[in-house]
Amino acid sequence: MNISLCMIVKNEEEVLDRCLDSAAPLFDEIVVVDTGSTDGTVEIARRFTENIFYFAWRDDFAAARNHAFSLATGDYICWLDADDVLPSSDLSPVRALLEAEKPDMLMCPYETGALKFYRERFVRREAGFMWRGRVHECIAPRGKILRCDFAVRHLGSGKEKGARNLDIYRKWAGEEALSPRDLFYYGRELFYHKLYTEAIAVLLEMLKGDGWYVNKIEACRVLASCYAAQGKTDEALAALFRSFLYGEPRAGALCDAGSLYMGGGKYAEAAFWYEAALRCRPHAEEGDFEMEEERSLTPLLQLVVCYWRLGRKADALSAHKKTEALAPTHPSVLYNQQFFGP
Repeated sequence: MNISLCMIVKNEEEVLDRCLDSAAPLFDEIVVVDTGSTDGTVEIARRFTENIFYFAWRDDFAAARNHAFSLATGDYICWLDADDVLPSSDLSPVRALLEAEKPDMLMCPYETGALKFYRERFVRREAGFMWRGRVHECIAPRGKILRCDFAVRHLGSGKEKGARNLDIYRKWAGEEALSPRDLFYYGRELFYHKLYTEAIAVLLEMLKGDGWYVNKIEACRVLASCYAAQGKTDEALAALFRSFLYGEPRAGALCDAGSLYMGGGKYAEAAFWYEAALRCRPHAEEGDFEMEEERSLTPLLQLVVCYWRLGRKADALSAHKKTEALAPTHPSVLYNQQFFGP
């Protein structure tokens, strides 16, 4: 059984060597599709593979990835971005799983900073999977789907992206109606660019549709952030509580609610939501953009403050001791150590 690695690249000389150095020994075939590099990207890629191809960029990431997939010959295809790395140098457990179970799609953890979520990573070539979406592209899951713990780590790069993604969405929205998923990412891009009023309109439109519940929950958090940036605390809280309509409460949304109450000096209410966040279970396997700290360190640090403000000094010290066990070198933990003393 052969596994092909497919990549699309453009001006990635800063990070491509790092990526391929970690990945090249693990795969039977490497396909690199360049979409218009003007630096040393192609020369770096050529050190690892002869399978280098060119694709004229047309503001469509899915089209470029589909072209790369069409050039692969392996039984399974894996994809990576140039600013990803593979922490593990052993692909044998993945190969054994693919050989034994023959899934159509294998989902793997994607680690980016404090975020960890599962993404489609290996797909069976003959199943004919296609990427969809001009930006923030994805492969719709179908068939026999398995999960494994073979992680990909996103390290990022210093390459300036500017308003590229937002420009693609603006053009795309002017040409056709966007799907609920694409409206979510469009709204998030608008939020990133501090276009809050426009982001609110797009996200509210998304929430009226038949989108995926995980995207709807996250859309409520982004919507709340837009309202908060405009100083509209009640609307922000309402957006967070709306997320409860779409699924089990997420720790991140509860921490957001705690932060809003805490900002208004309502420490009892804030403590309620931070305590609730500590009781939340993980949802990364469902596709959530989840930070583990939102179920542990973040609410505990805030509870130290809330409890102290409420005169619950023993509870504040207890919460602090828990943060010491979790993150003894965290700046806030070190500050609190000095505050509480020996």
